[in-house]
Amino acid sequence: MRIASLVPSATESLFALGLGDSVVGVTHECDHPPAVARLAKLTSSVIPTDLPPAEIDARVRELTRRGDSLYGLDESALGALRPDLIVTQALCAVCAVSYDDVRTVAARIETSPAVISLDPETLDEVLDDLVTIANAAGERATGARLRAELSARLDAVRDAVAGLPRPRVAALEWLDPVFVGGHWVPAMVEIAGGEDVLGAPGRKSRVVRWDEVVAAEPEVVVVMPCGLYAPEAGEQARERAEQLAEPGARTFAVDAASSFSRPGPRLVDGVELLAHLLHPERLEAPPGIAFERIELPLRA
Repeated sequence: MRIASLVPSATESLFALGLGDSVVGVTHECDHPPAVARLAKLTSSVIPTDLPPAEIDARVRELTRRGDSLYGLDESALGALRPDLIVTQALCAVCAVSYDDVRTVAARIETSPAVISLDPETLDEVLDDLVTIANAAGERATGARLRAELSARLDAVRDAVAGLPRPRVAALEWLDPVFVGGHWVPAMVEIAGGEDVLGAPGRKSRVVRWDEVVAAEPEVVVVMPCGLYAPEAGEQARERAEQLAEPGARTFAVDAASSFSRPGPRLVDGVELLAHLLHPERLEAPPGIAFERIELPLRA
C-alpha cells in the first residue's frame, strides 16, 4: 500500500505503527521520525513562520474569515505518487489542508485513493485513531497492540501520582492572544496528577484575558505554543516574563510540536513529562524530551 500523510500527527502514527515504508509523501511540517526527511513534501504554508505570535494569529483569523486555505497542496506531486490511501484531518482549520480540498483532489487521482480523516477531540480518541489508521492499512492487530502499549504507559503514570496533592495548572497554547489548552490537553494534565484550572477535556482551546489566568491561581504554568518547540516556547515565555510572573507560579516551556499539539503517540511522552514537572519527586523526566524552567522576576 502507498500512503500519503497530510497531517504531521498521522505521519508519526504511521511510523509508530511500523508502516513507514508505505508512506510515500508527507507535509512540509513533518519532521519526525528523521526518516521523513527523504519523502516528498506535498504541502506549503501561506503564512511566514517568522512572524510575531500576534501577527500570526491576525493572519490566521483573516484568512479563515475569508474562507481561504492556510495551506497549499501540490496536486501534481500527490497524483504522481499514486497513493492508495490519503490520511488527513478536518478538526482544525489552521493545522492542515482543508479536508474538502483533499477529497476534491483525491477524486481526480487515477488510483482513486481512499481518504480517511482523523479528528480526535480527546486523548482516548487519539489512541483510537491508531487503530483506525492500522485498519485502513490492513494492519488491524498492529493498531490494537500499539494502543494497548500506550494505554499501559498512561496507567503507569496514574499509578505513580495516585494519592498525591494535585497542583493547579494553567496550560497555555498561545501567548498573544492567550489561548488555554483544549481537546486532549486537560486530560493529559489530569493523568499527570494535576488540575487544569482553565481548560476542559474535549473542549476547544479558547482565548482568555490575562486576568483570568491570574484569577485562576495556577501553581504551575506550562507554556506550549501550538506547533513550536521548547527553544521557541522559552523565548516567547521570556519575552512575557513580567506578565507570567503575576500568578507567582512555577513556569515551564515545553516542546508542544512533539508532545502536546500533535494528536499522535508522542502525547504519551507529554503526559510523562507533565508528571515529572508536577511531581519531580515521584517521576524522572522522560528521555529525549526538551523542556525549560523559566526564571521569572520577583513580584512586586
